[in-house]
Amino acid sequence: MQPSRDISRLIEIMAALRNPDGGCPWDLEQDFSTIRHYTIEEAYEVADAIERQDFGDLREELGDLLLQPIYHAQMASEAGHFDIGDVIFAITSKLIRRHPHVFGDVDAGDSVASERRWEAIKAEERAAKAERKGDAAPSLLDDVPSVLPALARAGKLTKRAAKVGFDWPDFAAVKAKVDEELAEVVEAQASGDQAAIQEEIGDLLFAVTNLARHAGVDAEAALRDANYKFTRRFHYVEQRCREDGIEPKAAGLERLDGYWNEVRAADKA
Repeated sequence: MQPSRDISRLIEIMAALRNPDGGCPWDLEQDFSTIRHYTIEEAYEVADAIERQDFGDLREELGDLLLQPIYHAQMASEAGHFDIGDVIFAITSKLIRRHPHVFGDVDAGDSVASERRWEAIKAEERAAKAERKGDAAPSLLDDVPSVLPALARAGKLTKRAAKVGFDWPDFAAVKAKVDEELAEVVEAQASGDQAAIQEEIGDLLFAVTNLARHAGVDAEAALRDANYKFTRRFHYVEQRCREDGIEPKAAGLERLDGYWNEVRAADKA
């Protein structure tokens, strides 16, 4: 079998790997649960390549990510649930349905009108899904995945709630809530109640996520950027320790902080 630019070849390869007659023993042992974490990891590796602007890596990581739905669909086909064709039909149907201004006769309007139309269509879809499952009434929060990173999920939850007016009126009001939650963390810390401390820090993080949304900032992306910045600066601190011939754990906070301030100053310059 030869590689190809045609996605059908990838489907053929996956089917061969899962073939009980001559397939790969490891692939044959897998099920939806055992490979689900790979799906998440591959998505993060795509995001990492994008953040590094490494398009060679991005091409490779997108391929790894593309394999995941092919893999899941192959297992679903074997079990008689659905196949990759059903997956493609479902997403093409959804995209056509959600873009009547492109694939229908609805006037496109501006970006605000497009977003409102999109949300209205999604609300209809949530209602239809709830009806299929026998739920009495759909919730705005029904399709916010529980497996999202906590910060990203908090942002989506508050954005959904805001659509029906359940939101702070402005940035100043959210900042006041952040200040209030921080004070409650301090109070819980003074009490020594570990469960209360955890709860109040959770409330504080949730409030900060709201603050980010009101500032027009993606909290998850902002924290990823902060993580990257911290990593880069700490690498500098380690390098300076090597230059001065001292182990970081023996350098002391004052010296480490001095190195840190060097790289901070260089960043600002």
